[in-house]
Amino acid sequence: MTDKFIEQIKKTGAPVCVGLDPKLSYLPECISKKIFSENGLSLESAAEAFYEYNKAIIDAVKDLVPSVKPQIAMYEELGVPGLICYRNTVRYAKEAGLIVIGDVKRGDIGSTCASYANAHLGVAQLTFGARVHKEETFAADYATVNPYMGSDGINEFLKTGKEFDRGIFVLVKTSNPSSAEFQDLETEGEKLYEKVARKVSEWGEASVGKCGYSDVGAVVGATFPEVGKRLRELMPHTMFLVPGYGAQGASGEDLKSYFDKDGLGVVVNSSRGIIAAYKREEYAKYGDAGFADAARAATIDMIKDLRENS
Repeated sequence: MTDKFIEQIKKTGAPVCVGLDPKLSYLPECISKKIFSENGLSLESAAEAFYEYNKAIIDAVKDLVPSVKPQIAMYEELGVPGLICYRNTVRYAKEAGLIVIGDVKRGDIGSTCASYANAHLGVAQLTFGARVHKEETFAADYATVNPYMGSDGINEFLKTGKEFDRGIFVLVKTSNPSSAEFQDLETEGEKLYEKVARKVSEWGEASVGKCGYSDVGAVVGATFPEVGKRLRELMPHTMFLVPGYGAQGASGEDLKSYFDKDGLGVVVNSSRGIIAAYKREEYAKYGDAGFADAARAATIDMIKDLRENS
């Protein structure tokens, strides 16, 4: 899968992932007023509004970027209608030719882990007597995974990813300020995130592709540039998914050491900085009805920043 991802990045010249993290407060009135006036305010109508919003954003950026990343929490909040919206968003993005990273942050063991892996990377297998039916449920191209339970929480994802040519991004050093409470703890002369990085590199050894990167990636926040430099040393064949750009304060300048000598190995995520760009002063000229055009403009500006400064 990562060979395909790197090719998409080369094709677009944009190591960018657009985070599809909708909130009611982000919805432009041209969508919310129409849907809520016609259908009332309910979980179902909110999910419908999210889907219309997502489709417009995808259509606006699909020729500019290689990937999108829906954060499942925004959809789970709406219950079953939200999960249907999540599934439909994943499918719509894949039909548009985009790589989809399911930001689900799963991490469990045994049969529970296997079920998570099947749901998010593989298929559900239904058996009744001699009859067997297999069907995709969410089936993103990648899933984010929490490594806190060790290899037992990773192995089923590796197995399913290999079977279906899909990958994972393991949380190594996240962009939030309190990440240091655990991730920066010293153990045997190293930070905990360094220990995790070594395991991520090990987990990915068997899946390094022609591009030089494995199907086991790492989530490495943009808000700690020196840490990113160290983690690139520890994980030379690991693709980085980088949150923290834009709204959280990081810029292309902060990410120079994350990329390899060819400018590859990284995909940088921006969520509200793109999907709610029409609310930002520099894109206000597009107005409510031009929210998708504002998202496109913000994406172009992000790509320019990364090309010039990273």
